[in-house]
Amino acid sequence: MIITNLGVEFFKVQFGDTTIALNPISKESKHKPTRFFADIALVSLNHPDMNGVENLSYNGKDPFVISGPGEYEVRDVFIKGYASKSSYGGKERINTIYSVTLENMNICFLGALSDINLSKEVKEELGDVDILFLPVGGDGVLDAAKAEKLSVEIEPKVIIPMHYGDVGGKDALKKYLKEAGEESVKPIEKLVIKKKELEGKEGETIVLEVA
Repeated sequence: MIITNLGVEFFKVQFGDTTIALNPISKESKHKPTRFFADIALVSLNHPDMNGVENLSYNGKDPFVISGPGEYEVRDVFIKGYASKSSYGGKERINTIYSVTLENMNICFLGALSDINLSKEVKEELGDVDILFLPVGGDGVLDAAKAEKLSVEIEPKVIIPMHYGDVGGKDALKKYLKEAGEESVKPIEKLVIKKKELEGKEGETIVLEVA
């Protein structure tokens, strides 16, 4: 599996001949969108910074778009969406947390989550999380302290911070890494990982450079 960071909460996940887009940036956003074809698009929040599915079509083919709670199976990918709260953009909105199972790995994408108090049922449903995409920027999503607290509760093997920099404050990532005791972490261009490489990892933070 290959994971690439495209800014804000926009990630490209590739495995085999399947591509998933997470919270694609719209051309209506002030942030830079990126165009490519995705087989599946997951949208946590209906906001231009996170709902640019129009950029994911190619040659008459459109992605399978999932934009809310429910259970889905697409191209041997199992996806569950759970309703949660976000204050992104200055008002309370419904945010969807996604649990994605592929290549025997369990990915949890928190989206623009602002409320740390996930229900007991949701935490149980998430199960053993291999890779956690964690918003850390504050201003409508989790800030560094809340993000660290929730990550400890979820107990993932790997944590990928997101929603920092221009959208979440220049120092948001630095604050989160300090909270997590991971100040020595150096950014990498992209994450290439297999299930067996997750063995023995406990809450390891991996910072991905914005492509």
